[in-house]
Amino acid sequence: MKNNSRKINRQHRHKRTRAKVKGSEVRPRLVVFRSSKHIAAQIINDQTAKTLVGITDKHLPKDLELAKGLSTKIAIAEALGRLMAEKAKLKKIEAVVFDSAGYKYHGRVKAFAEGARAGGLKF
Repeated sequence: MKNNSRKINRQHRHKRTRAKVKGSEVRPRLVVFRSSKHIAAQIINDQTAKTLVGITDKHLPKDLELAKGLSTKIAIAEALGRLMAEKAKLKKIEAVVFDSAGYKYHGRVKAFAEGARAGGLKF
């Protein structure tokens, strides 16, 4: 039951955040999902309920990971944040609202956000 309660607590935090955080056409919502092995993110326009950009760590080629020394999950999350910023720029998205999906702003979520900021996204 303990593992299940952790998940439920995160879902409650996410629900509380979603009541306040809304993405628009001008500033869409950047939401991050993490599991024990992977990390994924989407940029969503909540007014039209459309995903504008989506990315997972599976989008990083394995040879890129080896070439840049991305051996830890935190390093992969930061590289994924930079890649998300590049994809967002191609769609002419410069500013977003950050939604951590109930996860603490710590570890991989923080590394992803810092990578996205370093890539040029403003939030």
